[in-house]
Amino acid sequence: MNPMRQVVLDKVVLNIGVGEGGERLEKAEKVLNQITGMKPKRTLAKKTIREWKIHKKDPIGCIVTVRGQKGMELLGRLLKAVDNRLRESSFDPYGNFSFGIKEHIDIPGIKYDPEIGIFGMDVCVSLARRGYRIARRRRARRKIPMSHRVTKEEAIEWVKTNFGVQIV
Repeated sequence: MNPMRQVVLDKVVLNIGVGEGGERLEKAEKVLNQITGMKPKRTLAKKTIREWKIHKKDPIGCIVTVRGQKGMELLGRLLKAVDNRLRESSFDPYGNFSFGIKEHIDIPGIKYDPEIGIFGMDVCVSLARRGYRIARRRRARRKIPMSHRVTKEEAIEWVKTNFGVQIV
């Protein structure tokens, strides 16, 4: 097989939306740090919602992006938290997929800490082929041709072969 046609993991993004700043947000950051070993970045509110007491540019969540071999290992652990099952509707037409984890203590290797509590999170996975850099580089940027993009079927096959996931 042509090495440029291989599907590879681009990134794994973990997101916890707390909805408020302060102590709960710091605990959510500790959870993401526990899971990934990386420092999370805070996400800010895009607009003011008075009923929820959220103001524009208030910190309301945190996010971590993991790439490379560490991303593959993390994805394996995260898929075990959902019993290696994903829905077909979790995949989009461009080779990305997302799923949610209701309790972070379901992830293997994470123990319950009563001081932190329990948090749920969103996991978004982006797949790519070699050569996708042309869409992101600064000089001579180009679009990825449709023939080189990862399809939904290829993404499903990649997850099945690399992690033994069942598609429900």
